[in-house]
Amino acid sequence: MDKVTYVGNADVNAIEHLYQSYTKDPESVDIGWQKFFEGFDFAKTNYEDGGEIPENFQKEFKVINLINGYRTRGHLFTKTNPVRERRKYEPTLAIENFGLETADLETVFQAGDQVGIGPATLKAIIEHLEETYCQSIGIEYMFMREPDRLNWFRDKIELKNRPKFDSERKIHVYKKLLQASNFEAFLGKKYVGQKRFSIEGGEALIPALDALVEKGADLGVEYFVMGMAHRGRLNTLTNIFQKRPQDIFSEFEGKEFDADGAFDGDVKYHQGYTSSIKTKEGKEIGLTLAPNPSHLEAVDPVVQGIARAKLDHHLSKDENKICPVMIHGDAAVAGQGIVYEVVQMALLDGYRAGGTIHIVVNNQVGFTTNFHDARSSTYCTDVAKTTLTPVFHVNGDDVEAVIQTIEIAMEYRQKFHRDVFIDLLCYRKYGHNEGDEPKFTQPSLYNIIAKHPNPKDIYLKQIAAEGAVSSDAAKKLEDEYNDYLENEFEIARKNEKAVVWNFLSKTWEGFRGSKAEDFESSPETGINKEKLVELGRKLATLPEGKKYFRKIQKIFDDRLAAIENDNLDWGTAEMLAYATLLDEGIPVRISGQDVERGTFSHRHAVVKTEDNEEEIETLNMLSDHQAPFTVYNSLLSEYAVLGFEYGYSLATPKALTIWEAQFGDFFNGAQIMVDQFITAGEDKWSTQSGLVMLLPHGYEGQGAEHSSGRMERFLQQCADENIQVVNTSTPANHFHLLRRQLARPFRKPLVVFSPKMLLRYPAATSSLEEMASGTFREVLDDPTAKAGQVDTLVFCSGKFYYELKEKAAEMGVENMAFVRVEQLYPLPQKQIEAIVAKYNAKNILWAQEEPANMGAWTYIAMNLRQIPFIGITRPASAAAAEGSKKLHERRLKQLFADVFQYASVTAK
Repeated sequence: MDKVTYVGNADVNAIEHLYQSYTKDPESVDIGWQKFFEGFDFAKTNYEDGGEIPENFQKEFKVINLINGYRTRGHLFTKTNPVRERRKYEPTLAIENFGLETADLETVFQAGDQVGIGPATLKAIIEHLEETYCQSIGIEYMFMREPDRLNWFRDKIELKNRPKFDSERKIHVYKKLLQASNFEAFLGKKYVGQKRFSIEGGEALIPALDALVEKGADLGVEYFVMGMAHRGRLNTLTNIFQKRPQDIFSEFEGKEFDADGAFDGDVKYHQGYTSSIKTKEGKEIGLTLAPNPSHLEAVDPVVQGIARAKLDHHLSKDENKICPVMIHGDAAVAGQGIVYEVVQMALLDGYRAGGTIHIVVNNQVGFTTNFHDARSSTYCTDVAKTTLTPVFHVNGDDVEAVIQTIEIAMEYRQKFHRDVFIDLLCYRKYGHNEGDEPKFTQPSLYNIIAKHPNPKDIYLKQIAAEGAVSSDAAKKLEDEYNDYLENEFEIARKNEKAVVWNFLSKTWEGFRGSKAEDFESSPETGINKEKLVELGRKLATLPEGKKYFRKIQKIFDDRLAAIENDNLDWGTAEMLAYATLLDEGIPVRISGQDVERGTFSHRHAVVKTEDNEEEIETLNMLSDHQAPFTVYNSLLSEYAVLGFEYGYSLATPKALTIWEAQFGDFFNGAQIMVDQFITAGEDKWSTQSGLVMLLPHGYEGQGAEHSSGRMERFLQQCADENIQVVNTSTPANHFHLLRRQLARPFRKPLVVFSPKMLLRYPAATSSLEEMASGTFREVLDDPTAKAGQVDTLVFCSGKFYYELKEKAAEMGVENMAFVRVEQLYPLPQKQIEAIVAKYNAKNILWAQEEPANMGAWTYIAMNLRQIPFIGITRPASAAAAEGSKKLHERRLKQLFADVFQYASVTAK
């Protein structure tokens, strides 16, 4: 039973209940209440004889209600905004709302124990509360339910209040502010009018991040993974990550990248970076800043995935050793739904990374949009409340308050491994970028900002008054830093090219980039047949002595029979591919909606016993030396989960990472991740990924949202060997495809239009021999066609092949060959041309089940112009598929008619 910690609205009955609990067992109430009751000599009252509770005793609880009022609502009356007026109130007026009077200000109340100052006058209690809750820091935390978190947080801020920095610490903080401020001024002077997305107005971010790293290192963090948008990114790179200013200056000079001519690169404020730095205590700390596009907050799940991968594979799952840090903008954190998705992932088994430090650089304006047009909530950080996450609001002009907040947040994260938000209230010195005019849209605000001193000058004035630094010493520090920047600038001007940074280069040591010839054929990926049988039996055998649902038992019995009878369906072949990789020491991770069972009940990677729902994973029961297999049903998210798995794949090149969509076109909920990261990441940031996307695809009369994985969208983005797009049609080829993903000295994202119908289709089976030898086959010739009889060659892809072959058999067609293009990109052009040459047909068709404006038709026609293809498709359509089963059948009948108009048939 949790101890009682406070009474929200204390009345006589609540007081009596609390006191009686205390008299029975002092340990049943919080320590603060124990001290409170110890301060009263109840024996001298007539309370136990039925008399009234003394007036002062009642007022004690009115004071406690006042204290709780500060705790819950004090954040509304703070001095947290450096450039706008906030709500004002007089504490002496506030006490009247709690049944207290001005005359009570000099009365000593035992309730002072509740805030850590012991018995004190009401005036002293209020002053303590004002200092704690209504100055430069506002705090929202009373909604947390767990007493341990609540008490820790309350004690941390009420008992310790504001720390005292010694002169050495103050000078160090000033140096970081100086670096932040002067770096921006230097860029503004040397590169007039160029976009840099200055941190000016929010310079406190730099000493805050410095303090975060130092405090985290003291508390056991060995690695920080960060994500942030463009504002302040260059400053963070040079002054926290220690990227040389000369490299940033070279990027401003617009120099070409030191890479091959096909590399496009990205703008300087999108690029990632990894460094190893030493803290003041001499500890080595790894820092990674993930690259990201202009799609604000899209990087959030990528950071989480990188952090989780490092936890799983490098840090023994010790959440103390790695800390994700997200740096948000106020408009973005409130406006982008991905933030909510990521927040909801924080405590889920498949996605947790030990808690994230969220820092919002609150400029109070988004591009040109005022905050009251950017959200309906009170604060931009109110998304945090959905998961009862504590939130700090802190004045960016009070750098010591910012650092105190950061350090408490870091301590909280390390103790509870939960998220925490810091709303850093500041301002944007200039417009959205340095060429923008903010007075077009915020003239009043920017009149104030123009006259407002920057945080560096504010802090210098403070510490000079305190005697921590002299004006001469401050000038010397400034001159030294400016000289350093000038020297770096001169070096940059002499550099011929800008450096391309692979932000995870150490992780990817031993891998190379791909070459066009790598895709002319696939490597050998077969596995000894005896090993296949051994592994197949293990993955298909459930442990004895447990109660299983009869249908589950039958599925596994059938799977075992398939192994023994050498006739494997899709699900068995897929599981066997995973088993072989695990046996070779290659970890496998799958996540997505309902992937444990599989949307179409073909996988059953996790089996639950019928009586107590014990989870059985036969893929983790192969051997003592195997790699781990992990599979997670995801939250109902595509955007965040796909981003997470992409991030995970970046940090695990020697593992197989898979995201499966419930239906193929559901990936469009994560289209940003595809466009900005998966298909373009290597070309922009020199960043490889081996992520696999399984997108169930096929036209079966199930409507527009359950048919198409939008093949055409991926094919349109194909260039520079950036991704692989396949539409496999046999279990064996799918087996080899999954194994191929780990068999080459480079990695590419793999987009698989995986089947639905073929999962249990009698004709779509494979033998163990087909998996024991050979490779993934990019093109599958017609196994029954005879070249001399064929005058019409039909190229197709995926499950449509089986429908065409069955129709051809039904009609007795003799003159047509049906060839499957299993890999659509990189296009196996030489293999296709060889088949065309083999048959020398007078008619060459591309037949697909998708509409003319979808699927692969336009891609094939454009990329194989030398071949006179005739396109056979459904009519062009706005929707991906028809919603009526009858209409589906009618259109399929027409497709057959269009294809087989070229047929000659045997007499029957």
